[in-house]
Amino acid sequence: MVFKQNKMGHGADDLGTILMKAFVNTLPELNYKPKTLIFLNTGIYLALNDSPVIEALKNAEKQGVNILVCGTCLNYFGKKDDLGVGIVSNMYDIMECMSKADKVIHP
Repeated sequence: MVFKQNKMGHGADDLGTILMKAFVNTLPELNYKPKTLIFLNTGIYLALNDSPVIEALKNAEKQGVNILVCGTCLNYFGKKDDLGVGIVSNMYDIMECMSKADKVIHP
C-alpha cells in the first residue's frame, strides 16, 4: 500500500484529511493486514510524531506490518527528526518492494 499524499482523493482538502484518517485508523482492525505500507511525498506526514494517525500506524507495525518512509521526502520537507513510526528507506528498497507485490494500492 503506497501513501503518496496525506489526504485521500482530490477536491476538498478537509474532507480528504477526514477520509485518510478513517482509512488509516481502520488498518489495525483488518483481519488481513497489508505486508508493507510505503509513505512518499506528503504521505510522509502520516508517519510523523504529530500525525493524527500515528497510534494506528504504530499498532499496525506491532502487528507485523512493515512501514517504509521515503528518506529523500523526509529530508526535502525537513522532517527526518520527526519520524514517529517505520524506517527511513530509499527508492531502491521502495521499488523492490513494489515490484514484488501482487497488487499495489494507492489510497
